[in-house]
Parts: sequence; C-alpha cells; structure tokens
Amino acid sequence: MELPLLVGIALILALLIKTFLVQAFSIPSDSMQNTLQRGDRVLVDKLTPWFGSEPERGEVVVFHDPGGWLEDTVTPEPNAVQKFLSFIGLMPSSEEKDLIKRVIAVGGDTVECKENGPVTVNGKSLDEKSFIFPGNTPCNDKPFGPIKVPEGRIFVMGDHRQNSLDSRYHQELPGQGTVSNDEVVGRAVVVAWPLSRWATLPVPDTFDQPGLNAAAAMAPAALGVVGAVPLVLWRRRRLTVRRTAG
Repeated sequence: MELPLLVGIALILALLIKTFLVQAFSIPSDSMQNTLQRGDRVLVDKLTPWFGSEPERGEVVVFHDPGGWLEDTVTPEPNAVQKFLSFIGLMPSSEEKDLIKRVIAVGGDTVECKENGPVTVNGKSLDEKSFIFPGNTPCNDKPFGPIKVPEGRIFVMGDHRQNSLDSRYHQELPGQGTVSNDEVVGRAVVVAWPLSRWATLPVPDTFDQPGLNAAAAMAPAALGVVGAVPLVLWRRRRLTVRRTAG
C-alpha cells in the first residue's frame, strides 16, 4: 500500500476518533485545582453522549461557552501546525472557547450553598474535602440558592472555588448560570499529560450517597474502535485508582 494512501487512511481515522470518540483538551486556568493544573492535557470521552447518556453529578465535563462566560477572554491565534493537530484531534482547538468544570447538579435538582455551609443537592450535603482546593470553602466567596436546575441543563462549579467563575457567577444570563446538556462536549476521563500527573477522573463518592436520585449512566452497547473501551471504563464510579505524586 502506497504511503499517501496510508497517510490518508490515518487522517480519516484520526478525524473519526476526534468526532465521535475522544478529543484532547488543555486546561486553560487554575479553576479546577488541585484536580487539574493549568497546562494539563485531559482526554475527553465524546462517545457516551452518542448513546443517549447525559452529564451526571460529580463528573468533570468540557462544555462550550453558553454565552457571556468568556466574553473577555482573548484567544491566541494558532500557528499552522497547531491548527492541523487540532483539526485531527491531537491538540485542543485554539479557536473554540470551551470550559471545564465539575457537574454539581443536573436537571430537576435543587442546589444551594449558604455562607459557611456545605453545598447541598436536594437537601443532601456534599462532602467535598477530597476534591476542592485546600483551604477553600465550598462557597463563601459566592453563596447562592436555592436554585432549581431546569431539565436538560447542569449546574457546574470549579474545584478551586475561590478562583472559579462558574454557574454561581452567571445567574444574570439566560439559563441563570446553568449550562445546556447540548453544550457539553464530553466527560474528561483521564489526565494524559504530563506523564508524571497521569490519573483517571472518577466521580467522588459523595455523589453516590442515597437520596440524590442520581440516574445510572448508560453504558455503550458496542464500541467499534479499538481502544475506546478503556476510556469509557475509566470514568465509571467504582474506580479506585488514585493520583500518584508527580
């Protein structure tokens, strides 16, 4: 088989993977520390939504700017190499304005956080010590609620609560700070780079507590591309893999 044909096949496969399965995303800020650091590369599972699954509480998701969240953010002009690598999914897009946050509540939930209090979802307190930034409070910089999340939307917060302009700060916009499920690109399933920070991104146990009424995630019926299965499995809730020190 001639080299140009092999290159063409490789490009087609790369585009299919980017479109339907997995895409890289670069962490642009400190809003998800210490779970994610600025400059980390995560792999985003784009496959699951194609099988009807929706964002769940506790997941880390990438989503398009719902409108007005990043209006003052300057997007640097990518060079030709960056554009090509982004086109085939080996680098995050430098032209799209995407964000990454943790899903705290989903459609139909009532979420609230009073000063000095925990975040509550449907009256259940969340134990967030395992993932919010050390020294941060759950919401003292911006108490909120109660907020009833509309169906088909999610309420998101950064893990670095005192350094995250999340759903709390956009309640004057359409959607009252919530994000449409249609804007969600996918679930961040693993920190892939740098290698010293390789780690999966499981859902914290507090989101599994009785009374939250979390819907079970829909598992894909079949995966047509080799390598997709581990990426989907990495995000399951019962994972016990923990981050190793870099």
